[in-house]
Amino acid sequence: MWSFFARDPVKDFAYEVLPDTQEKSGIWTLHRGKRKTNGEPVSVFVYEVAQGTELQTQLAKAAFKRMKTLRHPNILAYVDGLETEKSLYLVTEQVTPLAVHLKAQAEKGGSGELEVSWGLHQIVKAVSFLVNDCHLLHNNLGVWSVFVDRAGEWKLGGLDHVAPEQGDPSGISLPAPKAVYPDMEKYDPPEMSNSSGEKWAGEVWRLGCLIWEVFNGPLPRTSSLRSLGKVPKGLVPHYCELVGANPRARPNPARFLQNCRAPGGFLSNSFVESNLFLEEIQIKEPAEKQQFFQDLSDNLDSFPEDFCKHKVLPQLLTAFEFGNAGAVVLTPLFKVGKFLSAEEYQQKIIPVIVKMFSSTDRAMRIRLLQQMEQFIQYLNEAAVNSQIFPHVVHGFTDTNPAIREQTVKSMLLLAPKLNEANLNQELMRHFARLQARDEQGPIRCNTTVCLGKIASYLNAGTRQRVLISAFSRATKDPFPASRSAGVLGFAATHNYYSITEIAARILPTLCAITVDPDKSVRDQAFKAIKSFLSKLETVSEDPTKLADVGASSSWAGWAVTGMSSLTSKLIRNAPGTEGLAPAEGTGLASDTSPTIATNEAAAPGTFVPLLIAVKKQSSDWSSSGWDADDSWSNEKEGQGQSSAGEEGWGNDWGEEDTDMTLTNTSVQLPDGVRLASDYNWDSSSAAKGTGQNDLFASVSQRNPSDGWSAETTGDWGAEESWESVDGNQGLSKTELSKKKRDERRKELEAKRAERKAAKGPLKLGARKLD
Repeated sequence: MWSFFARDPVKDFAYEVLPDTQEKSGIWTLHRGKRKTNGEPVSVFVYEVAQGTELQTQLAKAAFKRMKTLRHPNILAYVDGLETEKSLYLVTEQVTPLAVHLKAQAEKGGSGELEVSWGLHQIVKAVSFLVNDCHLLHNNLGVWSVFVDRAGEWKLGGLDHVAPEQGDPSGISLPAPKAVYPDMEKYDPPEMSNSSGEKWAGEVWRLGCLIWEVFNGPLPRTSSLRSLGKVPKGLVPHYCELVGANPRARPNPARFLQNCRAPGGFLSNSFVESNLFLEEIQIKEPAEKQQFFQDLSDNLDSFPEDFCKHKVLPQLLTAFEFGNAGAVVLTPLFKVGKFLSAEEYQQKIIPVIVKMFSSTDRAMRIRLLQQMEQFIQYLNEAAVNSQIFPHVVHGFTDTNPAIREQTVKSMLLLAPKLNEANLNQELMRHFARLQARDEQGPIRCNTTVCLGKIASYLNAGTRQRVLISAFSRATKDPFPASRSAGVLGFAATHNYYSITEIAARILPTLCAITVDPDKSVRDQAFKAIKSFLSKLETVSEDPTKLADVGASSSWAGWAVTGMSSLTSKLIRNAPGTEGLAPAEGTGLASDTSPTIATNEAAAPGTFVPLLIAVKKQSSDWSSSGWDADDSWSNEKEGQGQSSAGEEGWGNDWGEEDTDMTLTNTSVQLPDGVRLASDYNWDSSSAAKGTGQNDLFASVSQRNPSDGWSAETTGDWGAEESWESVDGNQGLSKTELSKKKRDERRKELEAKRAERKAAKGPLKLGARKLD
């Protein structure tokens, strides 16, 4: 009577069995399932008592009990279970039968040897654990008893026939597999069960059958083991030992594993080594972890995708968050990120990246800026403005020129996501300071270039207030490439200027540099003047064409291509910017003697690179997205402005200026001057070798002889606000001097009057008393 009112225990079970897919696995049926509370995917092995024999029910209950008590990383993990009068439910981690996995891999081109080698390593290790540590015999080893989790790792299951070596003390003996399944007899070893061989002889024989089936498919008969088929050559001698006719000659599973791990063996490869390191990473020394993550980046390309996503990625995230791995995890982290969907990237990697930007580690900051192109599309505007940009702007005032340069370059990618205040106020303030006061010419040049590229994202008021002043200042820069950038900036942003501004402000500035000492600057100035004059002339002939001329961008196509070639040749192609060698730990250092091309020694048209000449290394200083868009047209979609490719920007640069070949002239570095890659800016890298000077600790002052005098620059460096640059436009040098003297005289008179009012009239002949 009470059984009538009792609740069904299956309904109270914490897991839900999904009936859509099921696979037969011995006496069990494998279902997909999920936890009812959070939807976590699991696998559920179900045995229906009514559908099995009494012998099978005995095996199912034995396997249920054994799964609860056996715990090992290479044995199928028990999660939960339920035993009722009608059925048994065995919940494990989410897995797929090995036969199904191999079939799916064959459809994709077959499993690689790396994946199979690690899988066999795990199964042999599990068998060794049972035989040598637990003194148990599996008695059911085969393809049907191996399962694969979502990371591609192989797990040993099928524990239905597991029994102690010396027999069950209780006297209950489980039937052999062939007693339940007659076709299993072909997997039995040739010797009698009561032979004098080692206890593991039958286990390693079945291991040999498993290896044969992994490479050749289902075993038709026992005699087929003699034909090797597709068994790899490196595994053949060890495989032959497993299926030898003499049971005493068959090796212990532990010795078989040791033999295969010998140099040149099938289990001796980078994939197995990486997996073994990851399994013990918690007890490794910090230096070992650093070296491992540095080497891991090169190996990831050959590793299976699922392994990278589900095993390497969690270890990388854990190493950064709890292991103080630092910047060394970034390169492998972004490589693994390519395998993730957009949703997975948002959930797993973006929170870590946001946290990384708050790090004070310089190596971390520089690598984040270098590789921003790989994750910028996954960042939302709110995170960029509130959590990332406030940390990035510190790079504008960093004492290391390389960080300042990378920070400027990163603005090309961040600008579309910045809000009104950060873009039009905060960023413009830093750009004004860099362009006016930075001691590195290429950084001033890059600031001008970047301003031209992000001009389309600025609001109209900021463009009117900033662009002409900024590009005018650039034309007064002592660095030739900066002057070129100023000219090209004018031309590339021509559609933002009225004809009045062109006539009154831009053309006078351009005319002043038609006598520039650098021929490339003069050539670009003449082209810009012709283009602007052509525009004014067109409007003068027909005022109705004003709107058409303002919207057209094809007339200044040479400027866009010129600006892109200027930055690419200046930054990327220059021998001094190919890369910096990563030092041990997180530091970066240069290992060559410094040479640089200076303004005085450079031939006309030669641009000076920021970084000194160093060997090509794995860290590319120019690969951070600086050339993410090779045209000046970075307009947002939907604003009615077409791109460079659509309107033919840059199509005629090669025809009109084929002689503009940029070269780099290397001469000895002047005394007291050190540039970007000279600085040992990470203290951790100093330990790499003794006797290295800390170049970063002594940042050099500007040499008065390098063209930075007030007379040469036209007071270029004295202004930090762009609005005041062209306030004295059109005045001669004599008039400017007179104006300054008048201002100084008025200032002195005001001070005298203030002092006189405070102390009263002075008396002649009065003696000061002590």
